[in-house]
Amino acid sequence: MRLSIAAIGRMKAGPERELVARYLDRAIGGGKPLALTGFDVIELPESRASSSASRKADEAKALRAALPEGIIVALDERGKSIGSEAFSALIARWRDDGRPAASFIIGGADGLDPAFVASADMTLSFSPLTWPHQMVRIMLAEQLYRTTTILSGHPYHRGD
Repeated sequence: MRLSIAAIGRMKAGPERELVARYLDRAIGGGKPLALTGFDVIELPESRASSSASRKADEAKALRAALPEGIIVALDERGKSIGSEAFSALIARWRDDGRPAASFIIGGADGLDPAFVASADMTLSFSPLTWPHQMVRIMLAEQLYRTTTILSGHPYHRGD
């Protein structure tokens, strides 16, 4: 199963981008024996529409066009919070069910279009707090890497 992060906006070169790359490189290596592939980042430009609603609608349209067929997980502070082990089990279940891909979506400065969030297979929250998209990318990349370690029995994750 192919895993990807799709985000509105581009990360500039710097430590945040390097950290995302480091976690995703680790995930690529750990994911191969688990039949988890990809771990790529799709960056889409922010809309230049004049209103927030129009920007979100434009960005949702661009996201739909860019995403592979498969599971869509919208990241939103109003979504469901789950632990790392449950997150890993969910990805493993999707893989075992033969899902071709899972895309994790990070909105732009205005957030995600409500209709896009409603149409997602899952809405996931890392916290009820609002986080900068750079931080969300880092946290998501780390959780994808952590998933590979949990599923392979690697001691990186020290759960209960």
